[in-house]
Amino acid sequence: MKKLWMVCLLCFAGLHLVAQDLVYSNLKDLLANDGNLVEGLKVEKRTKNNIVLYGGADYRITANNKSMCKYLKNRCFAVQVDTLLYVNCKKLRYKRLRFGAWYAPAVQLGKKIYFCAMPLGSVVGGNFVEEDDVKLGGNIGDALAASSLVTKRVCYELNAETGKIEFLDKNKMVELLKKSPELKKAYLKEDSQEAKHTFKYLLELKEQQKP
Repeated sequence: MKKLWMVCLLCFAGLHLVAQDLVYSNLKDLLANDGNLVEGLKVEKRTKNNIVLYGGADYRITANNKSMCKYLKNRCFAVQVDTLLYVNCKKLRYKRLRFGAWYAPAVQLGKKIYFCAMPLGSVVGGNFVEEDDVKLGGNIGDALAASSLVTKRVCYELNAETGKIEFLDKNKMVELLKKSPELKKAYLKEDSQEAKHTFKYLLELKEQQKP
């Protein structure tokens, strides 16, 4: 009975350890897996209305005290909650365009970080605006086109060596999947560059890289 109690205690301790979260101050720390253990982080999916009104990424991550909340919002680069990774979009730029505040789901593959965010720029955004989204020309038409992209997501690639962020288009994705013929075939069959399709293949690649 005593041995059984000890086994249960060790299992509980192991589960508690796994449940602890990691915060990374910068990209260098994330690549080195040099994060700080914290407890009690709360991941909240932002509502569509909130994103429309204030912009930014899909997830708000908070803590039990004000100082940690301030750190998470303004200084923290990335957070790992259980096995899920999120990057802070506040300081990230794509062609000098801002993603806004808060966190986006991400996955690390080698020295590159892939994350989901709203389409930015005319080249990327133009691929995802429906014909019915823009009914007027000029500034008003541009505003309507931008608003139609608020709930759409694509994947971006952050190159840790150069610090450059690029749109993860179809060609880049096919190159990533070249060593996984089955995943490549399934991806091409879906024929979509939206994050809801692309990101699942990035996660699959991550799983395949595990020892």
